[in-house]
Amino acid sequence: MRIVQLANLYSPVSGGLRTAVDALGRGYVAAGHDRALVIPGRSGTWDETESGLVVTVPGASVAPGYRFVLDPRPMLRVLARLRPDVIEVSDKATLVLAARWARRRGVRTVLLSHERLDAILAPHLPSRLPLEQATDRWNQALAGVFDAIVVTSEFAAAEFRRALGRRRSRGPVPSLHLVPLGVDLSTFRPSAGRNTSGGPGDGLVRLVHLGRLSREKSPGLALDTVRQLSRRGVPVRLDMAGDGPLAAGLRSAAEREGLPVDFHGHLPARSAVARLLAGADVALATCPAESFGLAVLEALACGTPVVAANRGAARELLAPGTGLAAAPHAGAFGDAVQEVLRWPDDQRRRAARTGAERYPWSATIAGMLDVLTGTASDRTRTALA
Repeated sequence: MRIVQLANLYSPVSGGLRTAVDALGRGYVAAGHDRALVIPGRSGTWDETESGLVVTVPGASVAPGYRFVLDPRPMLRVLARLRPDVIEVSDKATLVLAARWARRRGVRTVLLSHERLDAILAPHLPSRLPLEQATDRWNQALAGVFDAIVVTSEFAAAEFRRALGRRRSRGPVPSLHLVPLGVDLSTFRPSAGRNTSGGPGDGLVRLVHLGRLSREKSPGLALDTVRQLSRRGVPVRLDMAGDGPLAAGLRSAAEREGLPVDFHGHLPARSAVARLLAGADVALATCPAESFGLAVLEALACGTPVVAANRGAARELLAPGTGLAAAPHAGAFGDAVQEVLRWPDDQRRRAARTGAERYPWSATIAGMLDVLTGTASDRTRTALA
């Protein structure tokens, strides 16, 4: 079977989207399928890799390191040349036109939803706007062109259930499937060791935040948590890994106030990310709009418990003993960190690793292949009612 993956905003600095697309692509090839990936670039290129063909089509630069296909016609010409059996689309904007192209040719299409639109847009738009109704209409339009939709959490599924519950049309409704993402259990492991400035045994509580430093991710809550714990007399240090539009402002605030925060920027080596996570006592997952939470799984796989926002999908990954969900404000996050630290260290680290082991990429790949081939069983299908 020839599987063609389409993705916008895929780049060396991409976070969860690139990790997921790459892991799935490798899995498809390992399962004996022919895989091609089509992404935006400076110009059109065709490159053979160990994980299949990678094709770039012209895409506009929309942020440092990120490109976006504005004109879908080159992408459609690539599809005509590739002649796919099924198309997996990781985009809810311009690449959606591929689904219309595919329907006219009898090619199956699957939308892999990486974000919940209403949650991700809310921080950027005035609260008076009817955001829920607008995103529902867009999701209804998506449902009208794809054969199946894959979400990675119950939080993400709720958006489509709401939108399709309001749908007036009696036309076909795509099947909705819940396929959680996975984690690289070999790279992310407790034995990655501590990698913080003071070293173990110095009495510091080490926190880590991994994610893009943008408004919807609420990275400022990590700094607020440090302020809160410092006021309580807790000796704390925070490592922040990631970059984004808020980076300069966060650095300035930390320097101005003398906060114990180290900014590492984007870490391209996954092994470096793993060492940072494994060296922490608690990881902070501050985003209240997360549609899954790969950074949470990576921290857990390193044996590091997580304090996550009690909104969004990250909390769905927290089994008992692996961390706590807290309201997204400094007082609640500080309380949760201190509660987790009261748990015996070996128990909380063992529970975290065990929790991550429930999410191997092999299970994700098997679930996605079931959906792509149209043979998905009840283990992934979820009710739209």
